[in-house]
Amino acid sequence: MFQNPEIALDSLPGMQDLDWHKLHPNYASSMRLQLLVVFLGIGVALAALSFVPDISPREAGGFWALFLTGAAVLLIWPTFSIPRRGYVLRDRDIVFRSGVIWRSITAVPFNRIQHVETSSTPFDRRYGLATLQLFTAGGSSGDLKIDGLGNDTAEQLRAFILDKAGATVESA
Repeated sequence: MFQNPEIALDSLPGMQDLDWHKLHPNYASSMRLQLLVVFLGIGVALAALSFVPDISPREAGGFWALFLTGAAVLLIWPTFSIPRRGYVLRDRDIVFRSGVIWRSITAVPFNRIQHVETSSTPFDRRYGLATLQLFTAGGSSGDLKIDGLGNDTAEQLRAFILDKAGATVESA
């Protein structure tokens, strides 16, 4: 006869008890450098607006104030967001947490993973960083993306996860 006993909520493992691995310390610097490049482009566009005759100096000042306020907030943001990100490797899955205001915890079982990829942008390579992206069955895009890992860590995780998923590990 089929039985489906109830499980007490107190007996479930808690995520707060996990030993979370932090992201690479250079990740904040990489994020800030990328933001500075974007802000430089926006600043050049705003400076070009000062030559448009229909925009008053007061309007231009408002644009600059908004731009500088946004730039300051976004350059400070990595200080708050990066320490709240982390990952844990467990026997059957990988767990990733993120978020300052809207927090999320994602667990991806190894037996659902079909493909694992590492990548890096020019900014990442400058700081020795890489991104690990996991693809699972049925998804059209990566189901888990962990930015801010060290190159060696990302490659070790890729090989470990592929081994756990039962795939053949290929050199990058």
